[in-house]
Amino acid sequence: MDPFLLAAIEEAEESQLEGGLPIGAVLEHRGVVIGRGRNRQIQHGRVLLHAEIDALENAGRLTPETYRDSTLYVTQAPCPMCCGAILRLGIPRVVIGEAHHYAGATALLHAAGVQVEVVDDGVCRRLVDDYRALHPEIWRELCAGA
Repeated sequence: MDPFLLAAIEEAEESQLEGGLPIGAVLEHRGVVIGRGRNRQIQHGRVLLHAEIDALENAGRLTPETYRDSTLYVTQAPCPMCCGAILRLGIPRVVIGEAHHYAGATALLHAAGVQVEVVDDGVCRRLVDDYRALHPEIWRELCAGA
């Protein structure tokens, strides 16, 4: 398995252990993880603290050149807000663990020329399957209408 997707999965699993949505992300630059994050909406009561935003925040302020030479790995397809952040920062490539449960707003990324790769990883899918079975009301509230 890709080590960067695996790192994103580790973040998703940490979020799940904390009682949150099992969604994780990492920002990779030239073979090194420079930002890690997980969905913390439930844990911190902050509706905009998605995994992608958390990873980008944890990476800190980077040069435009660094963003343009980085890849964002996420366990689930990014929502419109997160796609906006990806586009604003100029990240050219996004690897998505699975997009079966939520297609996200990847059309925005495609339209802007971002390279999008959907891996359809079984672990990513299982994390969401398990969460949806245990917390269907939270999934509907935070993800189904997104």
